[in-house]
Amino acid sequence: MAEESGARRVVIVGGGFAGLFAARAASRAPVQVTLLDRAEHHVFQPLLYQCATGILSEGKIAMPLRELLRKHDNVEFVIAEVTGIDPAERRVQARRPLGEPIELGYDYLILAAGVRQSYFGHDEYAAFAPGMKTIEDALKIRRRVFGAFELAESADDPEERARWLTFALVGAGPTGVELAGQIREVATKTLRREYRRIKPEDARVLLFDGGSAPLAMFGPRLSAMAARQLGKLGVELHMGSIVTHVDADGLQAKDHGGTVTRYAAGNVLWTAGVAAPPLAAAVAAATGAEQDRAGRLVCGPDLSLPGHPDIVVAGDMMSLDKLPGVAEVAMQTGLYAGRRIGREAQGQTYDKPFRYHDLGSAAYISRGRAVVSVSKMHFGGFAGWVAWLFIHIGFLTGYRNRVGALTGWWYAFTRDLRRERSYTIDDVPAAARRLYGGTGLYGGAASSPAMPQGVPRQAPAPAPGTQPSGAPAARPRSG
Repeated sequence: MAEESGARRVVIVGGGFAGLFAARAASRAPVQVTLLDRAEHHVFQPLLYQCATGILSEGKIAMPLRELLRKHDNVEFVIAEVTGIDPAERRVQARRPLGEPIELGYDYLILAAGVRQSYFGHDEYAAFAPGMKTIEDALKIRRRVFGAFELAESADDPEERARWLTFALVGAGPTGVELAGQIREVATKTLRREYRRIKPEDARVLLFDGGSAPLAMFGPRLSAMAARQLGKLGVELHMGSIVTHVDADGLQAKDHGGTVTRYAAGNVLWTAGVAAPPLAAAVAAATGAEQDRAGRLVCGPDLSLPGHPDIVVAGDMMSLDKLPGVAEVAMQTGLYAGRRIGREAQGQTYDKPFRYHDLGSAAYISRGRAVVSVSKMHFGGFAGWVAWLFIHIGFLTGYRNRVGALTGWWYAFTRDLRRERSYTIDDVPAAARRLYGGTGLYGGAASSPAMPQGVPRQAPAPAPGTQPSGAPAARPRSG
């Protein structure tokens, strides 16, 4: 340990792209690194939607942090949730899985805890409209998507059947577009011959966003291309719509003219907006740091908090020059933070400010269709899809995961097979249990589901519902 060896102590909070790259970079210096995360794995968030729709298993997009760090002898991993810091004493306060409090001293602190789903001040929506930031979220959505077809198959009432076959997605950024396209592909290709009473291809996918077009951040040409492809898939676009209410039976949305319309849907999925975790507010209170509208910590050109050169912010938790919350930014800030601290720990000066190098963006729309923006090149269609494949294979962590992803894609894209679809009756949504009276076939209580643990408690954004959605996809989103 650092206290015994005399080496500088570096504590890293978060095992996403930023934390992992920072740990690897800092491990080359004579320092003792401790990485803390509330999950024992590093997850490749850009492919969570493929886990949710049965193409890839969670094991294909996640790797244990201990395995990733096993060759770095001066790096240790501790599973814990960081709750606050004491900058004066240079101590990190955390909570172990069973609730025991622990404290760790540091000489340098790297904050890379990522972000959480934002419901724009309406956290009550989370009980009915899960987001997609973790493996648990993806598995919950998988149960809801494939479970909806089973509930529709067993329903006798045509209205009930139609409701279960309606999926409403909030947010037309990369995650919303990718998930919407995949649900339609599940309905029209994977499941089209598996049911006797329903036609899966009748499933409706409604995509809501406050902006004027899907994937608006890719520019007018590629955004229009994405809209056309989604239309061909059968996705119903509701642009310029602000979601004003969500419950177990669907949602309400208000258009630009002020008209509020009710949409019945068996599943509402939320892919709009992000917010910093509660840790960001705790750090801001302890250090006097400024937070942006999403609660992220505003840092200086060297990624440190003003007045605290020993505290560095990296990845999605950082607010600097309006950089997007994508994996490229997380990787590059993590690498910069690790190198800077490593140099300073060896008594060297490191005055070079952080500079972001944009390597481009890509978003999957449907099989054989994607959009890519790299420097001055903007293209889509099949060429974009091939580029998307290579980008994601390059970003995936680990040889085993790359091979596994290629295998999963081969079956899904050539034979319409999605092997990762298993769930049990106990996994069926609570809304279904309410529908069946709360007892009997689906068991459980008839009450609405409780607020999931870990929903962000941030100050509400100026307006509820949706807004033009965030970061491009591959520049993959970070964890």
